[in-house]
Amino acid sequence: MEYIYAALLLDVAGKEINEKNLMDVVKAAGMTADEARAKAMVASLKGVNIKDVIKNAQNIQTAAPAAAAPAGDKKAEKKPEEEKKSEEEANTGLASLFG
Repeated sequence: MEYIYAALLLDVAGKEINEKNLMDVVKAAGMTADEARAKAMVASLKGVNIKDVIKNAQNIQTAAPAAAAPAGDKKAEKKPEEEKKSEEEANTGLASLFG
């Protein structure tokens, strides 16, 4: 996780995201840097525009609740009926045990 944060910090600062810079940021944070993890992070971010990814993630996050609201209303209407039936069935079952 620290390498992700280091990459984000480097991107915001306008610095190149490379192994040395990632390891320097991790070391500056007081952690032990791992060269293999730094290499893996650099390889995974190759060709990725971090600002665009963050922008798209924010757009998806704000659009998702609006799309989910109508489906939630329909489920909310059905739940009380289903709950009533299951409670009645449970009570009927208990009555037959002690009946």
